[in-house]
Parts: sequence; structure tokens; C-alpha cells
Amino acid sequence: MEIKTISLDPRITVRKPGTPNPEGECVVYWMQRAQRALDNPALDVAVELGNELGKPVVAFLAPVPFYPHANLRHYRFLASGIPDIAEELSKHNVGFVLRTYPDDSLIKFCKQVSPAIVIGDENPLSEPEQWRVRAAQHLKVPFWTVDADVVVPSRLLGKEHYGARTIRPRLQALLPQFLIPTKLIKARTPWNKPRDLHSLSPHEDFTAGWSLDRSVSPVENWQGGTRRAISILADFAKSGLRNYPKDRNHPELSGTSRLSPYLHFGHIGPLTIAHAVQAASAPAAAKRAFLEQLIVRRELAVNFVRYNSYYDSFECLEPWADRSFAQHSGDRRPIVYDEEQLEQAETHDPLWNAAQKQMVLTGWMHNYMRMYWAKKILEWSPSVATAYQRAVWLNDRYELDGRDPNGYAGIAWAIVGKHDRPWFERPVFGQVRYMSLASTGGKFDSKSYIAQIGKLERAHV
Repeated sequence: MEIKTISLDPRITVRKPGTPNPEGECVVYWMQRAQRALDNPALDVAVELGNELGKPVVAFLAPVPFYPHANLRHYRFLASGIPDIAEELSKHNVGFVLRTYPDDSLIKFCKQVSPAIVIGDENPLSEPEQWRVRAAQHLKVPFWTVDADVVVPSRLLGKEHYGARTIRPRLQALLPQFLIPTKLIKARTPWNKPRDLHSLSPHEDFTAGWSLDRSVSPVENWQGGTRRAISILADFAKSGLRNYPKDRNHPELSGTSRLSPYLHFGHIGPLTIAHAVQAASAPAAAKRAFLEQLIVRRELAVNFVRYNSYYDSFECLEPWADRSFAQHSGDRRPIVYDEEQLEQAETHDPLWNAAQKQMVLTGWMHNYMRMYWAKKILEWSPSVATAYQRAVWLNDRYELDGRDPNGYAGIAWAIVGKHDRPWFERPVFGQVRYMSLASTGGKFDSKSYIAQIGKLERAHV
């Protein structure tokens, strides 16, 4: 049983080589990061293979309670997107099996359905990558993974890039090849689920009975799913995109797309967003500014996590920052807060407290405030290493889009100068860029932002 040229697609990594099992009953798509049917290159590859082999396709999704740093807030958002997945997959003639821990093993599922080949999506974070490595070791059939989270396949970039100025020309050269609309591919052979094959309902609570962190409550202001993501995108393309260059750094105006949680959970893909922006009735400058963030900056973050194993540690710092911090290791910090004070937003800085409260109460923080928030953690922590650990812990714990390349790259930029350049020397920060409460006041209406968060906090009491 031969496969044609599809295996040459640069988005595909062949984890376990070989030809599909001719006696296999189906093609299995192991859905993890790309939790959607629309604009999903991994699903497209699975369906294309199924059509070529004359076999049905089934998507297998099995959340686990031990995903690093995940808690009830994250799982509830994930769960709210599952009905959309099931509905859209059925339109593609693709089956959908939802399992839950401990009945979550891909290997066990494959023994039940006997696939010809298994297709997965990729995740550059270290632990999920190890899951894929182990799957390749235990599967009895070929296993491919597909880079479904970016526009330009990450492996084409080949190495970690120093910053936006080095990755931008490479991405721009490759965009014409990949920034093209995807084709809606339907499976020619419908999936007929065996009667004895167990699957949860898309509306069923898969966390029931799990021993997981329930101390961070779900947030009512966010609803997961592809439908909701597309609705938010449509509103932004119609009303927010036009003023994006001016409003994006104004937290009091919320001038961003607010699509980061949906991108993180894979409820929407970057191609869908990019095409909507390109088609919008907005100034060309606004479109360029947004696509710079969506493609260049976001894919720089993915590149960082993929090629730097220290992405969640201060050890990812650049040599110039390392030398600078060494020279300032003995600097006295005027104020030092402990982790609990930071988590409870009990600092002397009303702007920082507002940012922390926005994250805790809503599961999201404005991008500009994330920079300020992380830099102050550096200023108020006893060491660079401690600051980095605190920022990662708080971000991953409360943000819906935490545990994500964008978050790790943002923390690395703010605290250890990643993707930045040396600035003027100053205590504690050395040559890492500094931000102050006074400086932010000239860029946006900080008093209005603080008042908004105060109102939000009172509403939660």
C-alpha cells in the first residue's frame, strides 16, 4: 500500500516510518493541540490519506488530568469547545471519539480500531513533545505529526532566531507558499463507529472524578469553541482592526483581538484569522500591524520554544543579559514581595495590582500590561531566577492562554531580554529594558484601566 507525494509536505514530520497497514480499518487522527475541524492541516492530511487509502477517518481526543500547570479553569474552557469539534467533524464524514482518563491511551484505542496509519498534530512544548516520541515508540503502524499551529512550518526555519528582525525576512519569503486558503476536504468513506467502542458525549464532563487543581475557578466571560472564536474574529475584523495600530497598546480600550485563548487551545487556526484580516475593510497599515503580531511575533515565539529547551527558565537568556545580570547580582532591591503577596495583588503599585487582578478574575491580561507585569516581578523578586519562576507560575496558573509559546516568549523578553537588545544600564535590571509606572502614564490612560479593574473586582465580590 503506497502513499503518493503527500509525505513530502513540509508540515509533516514522519515520526515512525513505513507504509500503511493494508489490513488497517481506518486512519486515526490523534487530536491534541489543534482542537478544531476548520483550518486544521493535521486533519486535512488524515482525510487526504483516508481518501487515498479508501479508508474512513476517526479523530481521537483524550484530555488528561496531568497536563503541566493545567487546572479547572483551563479544562472548562477546553470542554466548552468540544461540541463544535464533534459537529464540524461530522460534516467532514469524520468520526469523533472522546475518551477520558484513565481510559485515555492512544495505544489502547489503536488496538481497538486497528488503524492503517496514525496522524497527530505537533506541540513544541517539551512534555507534549515527549508524548509524541513515546507514541512513535509504541505504535505498530506509521505515525506522522503535522505542524498545524503556525502558518509557516516551524522546521523550515531550522534554528532558533535571535529576534523579529532575523525571522521576519525568512517568514516573508515563505508566506506566498503557505498563506493560501485551505480546501474543505471531506472523507469519502464515512466512519461507522463499532457498537462496542466507548466514547463520551461531547457535552459530558470528562473531568468528573479527576484529582486536579480546582482552586482556580472557571471564568464566565470566556466561552470556548470554534464558533465563538469566529464570532470574535468577525467583530474584530469589522470594528476593531481599523484602529488596531493606535489602540493595541491601550489596555483601557481593549484594542486587541482577544483571540489568544482560542489560538492556544486550537479552537481557531492562524490561517483563518489571517485571511479574515486580509479580506477586512480596514487600512493596509492596520492589516500589516496585526499580521506582524499574528505571524512574525507569534511564530518567533513558537520558534523560541521549539529550539530552546530552557524556554521556561531564566537560563534561556542571551549572553549580553547574562553578563549584565552578573554585574548587578549584588544590587539591593528597595522592595521585595513574596509569592503570595504577588498572587494576591498586594503590592504598592495600583497599576500592577490591576493587571494581576485582571488575570486572576478574567483569565486574560492585555499584552501591554503583561510586559509591565513581568518586569515588575523582576524588580520585586530576590533574584532573576526567582522572578522568572514566579512569572511562569502565575501566568500558567491563571491565564487561559498560559502554558503557551507566546507566554514564555513574552516573559523571556520582559525579564531576561530575549528577542530584545541591551538598553541603558540601571540597578537590578542591568541592560534589560525597564518600565515604570510613570512611563506608562504617558502611553495610555492608566487611571481608567485601574478604575475598570476595580469595578470588575467589586462585581466579583
